[in-house]
Amino acid sequence: MEANSFPTKGNLIIAKSSLALAKQGYELMDKKRNILIRELMELIDKAEEVQSEIVETYSTAYLALQRANIELGISYVMEYASAVPKENGINIKARSIMGVEIPLLTMDEKAIKPTFSFYGSSENLDTARFAFEKVKELSVKLAGIQNSAYRLAGNVKKTQKRANALKNITIPRYDALVKNISNALEEKEREEFTRLKVIKATKMKKENEQKVI
Repeated sequence: MEANSFPTKGNLIIAKSSLALAKQGYELMDKKRNILIRELMELIDKAEEVQSEIVETYSTAYLALQRANIELGISYVMEYASAVPKENGINIKARSIMGVEIPLLTMDEKAIKPTFSFYGSSENLDTARFAFEKVKELSVKLAGIQNSAYRLAGNVKKTQKRANALKNITIPRYDALVKNISNALEEKEREEFTRLKVIKATKMKKENEQKVI
């Protein structure tokens, strides 16, 4: 038997306090879970929108690239592509949702500067360049959304486990403990009341007998 399960008023106060704290903890876990699920669903919707936009932009980019290959030749387009600078303007920040740190990926806003001579270029080559730049931005955005969704999903699972543990284990245990201690204390009070009545009746009987003598 645990020390705090002995039927004393002090242990009853502790058990009631622990029960109230467990119930409050469950309410907080439940609210946190609902908020995280709502955020997760919004991220899933955003991811679907961005993914759809990426597919559409890729189609535009590859169609323009094919036409540019036909117009200018594959070797020229490859030479042009090798002159495109590498991307190094990706920034990573973070924000907190109910204690869950999720990443925010952004790209430095900058104008697309030509890396080739306008002579010998074509409209399709420009279209492909701008489309692939847009795909790059969308891919960075999608990566941030997917990473955030992954972290939120993992935290939703943890929060669900904690809420279930409080609801199905901790709260019933303290609820039963409060009832057991309360019942034991009530039984003691009844026994004490009965004992006092017997003592009082015995005392009155002795006093009556003394009066008669």
